[in-house]
Amino acid sequence: MRLVLAGTVLLLAGCASSTIETPAPPAVPAVPAPPPAQVSTLPGPESLPGWADEDHLAAFQAYADTCRVARDAMSARQCERAIDIRRTSRPVTPSMARAFFETGFAVVEAQPAEGRSPLLTAYFAPEYEARRSPDREFDTPVLGRPDGWSRGQVLEERSAIEAGPPLTPPLAWMRAEDLFFLQIQGSGYLTFEDGSEVRAAYAADNGRPFVGIARPMAERGLLPTNGTSGEAIRAWLAAHRGPEARAVTALNPRYIFFSLDPDDGGDPAGAAGVPLPARRAIAVDPASWTYGDLVWISAGAGNLTGARHGYTGLVMALDTGSAIRGPVRADLYMGRGDAAGLEAGAVRHPLRMWRLIPRP
Repeated sequence: MRLVLAGTVLLLAGCASSTIETPAPPAVPAVPAPPPAQVSTLPGPESLPGWADEDHLAAFQAYADTCRVARDAMSARQCERAIDIRRTSRPVTPSMARAFFETGFAVVEAQPAEGRSPLLTAYFAPEYEARRSPDREFDTPVLGRPDGWSRGQVLEERSAIEAGPPLTPPLAWMRAEDLFFLQIQGSGYLTFEDGSEVRAAYAADNGRPFVGIARPMAERGLLPTNGTSGEAIRAWLAAHRGPEARAVTALNPRYIFFSLDPDDGGDPAGAAGVPLPARRAIAVDPASWTYGDLVWISAGAGNLTGARHGYTGLVMALDTGSAIRGPVRADLYMGRGDAAGLEAGAVRHPLRMWRLIPRP
């Protein structure tokens, strides 16, 4: 997948996003496109809750930057229309951007799958310190892809990998809690003591399922039920570094291996293969959505301490994650660094989603 492995929140429900790990299976859209004759009868984006308050120009620029990942003919046509507007209009104005969406798309709301709660979470591209050689604090190796690894191969669980000799020569050394979160995100950025920076990109996994540690931490009384944000979990792991923290992180058997690439200063690419625009890209279930889908999200107030009131706006489906399942389930990419991570760790909001369907 691409990315980042999206790294998102360790949810009470036990999910995390993983942007970037696996090619998407054939998609079955959550909202199948109706015949062209029916599209004209559907409401337009102006009917969406909060549409008038949207930053249409920012949404337009993000869409034009990424829309070529869409493969169907109607989406490709609207994409070329956006690119042509940007090429010939200097500058594109907010009113032009709004008119582009209102004249070019109809909207249909996606319906939750039975037994799955509509939910918005968030992820980010973390930036962590690292070392070329281990020391007392930076004592956990960043491992590269094992020799002979193949997708779907099942290797030992996290606890066994961490307890044994490194499966590959370490690429770098990190604090244990930082590496754990880097693996949840799927990718991120490392800064060494000499100031050099690299991108740690997903390279392989051990074939084990992801298990969130937030719920068991709350059940064991290690954190309050409404205090299981990513930042709270990371702080607890740092304060209990060693056997106590490893016993908790071992509850998640999944283990990610990395490659180190130059840092180009931008955002990581998602599973769709394009850099993720901060706050305008979501990871989705590829069994319900297709890459390049234009989506309106509306998420009310969350229930985690520190959560913002809500998130509403136009986003593009550009990534996927191992815990993102169902037609009304999304992981919002917040960007790079600590501020993005602090916000992402507190996102757990009830969600509604609409697909914007290209008009003929």
